[in-house]
Amino acid sequence: MADPVLALGALSADWQYVFGNVDYLLGGLWVTVGLTVASLLVGFVAGLPAAVVEVYGGRYSSALVRNVGVVLRGTPIVVIIMLAYFAFGLSPAFLAATAALGFRSGAYQTQIFRGAIESVDGGQMEAARAVGLSKVQAVRHVVLPQALRRSVPGFQNEVTIVLKDTSIAFAIGLAELFTKSADLYQSIGHTTATFELIVFISALYFVLTFVTNRSLEALNNAVAIPGGNGR
Repeated sequence: MADPVLALGALSADWQYVFGNVDYLLGGLWVTVGLTVASLLVGFVAGLPAAVVEVYGGRYSSALVRNVGVVLRGTPIVVIIMLAYFAFGLSPAFLAATAALGFRSGAYQTQIFRGAIESVDGGQMEAARAVGLSKVQAVRHVVLPQALRRSVPGFQNEVTIVLKDTSIAFAIGLAELFTKSADLYQSIGHTTATFELIVFISALYFVLTFVTNRSLEALNNAVAIPGGNGR
């Protein structure tokens, strides 16, 4: 039977090993945060105009946006990342991961914004046109301000998904949090610290997700349309 004192000492040594490499792991954490933010921005820039086109565009432009979105949403993210890096030659790895995660997120954000746009009463568009606004002006000044406010709950879920998907960048060697933890484990060969490393990086992901969700919930409460969004 194992000596409890020795087992406790080994456990303590494992945690000391993890905490002794916190700076190394936090370096990966900042890459994860940067990759998440950059990917969401790319997704927003691509997704919002695509949603407008899908709702208000012509027959062929709407169909094109819809079909591109279906392809991106139906393709595993690891495949998209590897295509971006190895097939299309995007470099460095951060750029390839940002493009892959960003356009994949854009495909989902398109649907978030599309649903929000369609939730705005059609009578408001008609009223805007009746007072002399063009279709573009009506969309920009009447529909989109309301749609963006209504899209926050859906966007909250997308932020969480993109944050977790950053770990897939491991496939192209980007030194984000998951890659750093794997490298730390393999290079040192400290096999008994496996559980501690997993717990530690899981806690970091949880903290990021928790803070982000609470922040977006506060934003949603602040910008929610009175009498709408369940308020």
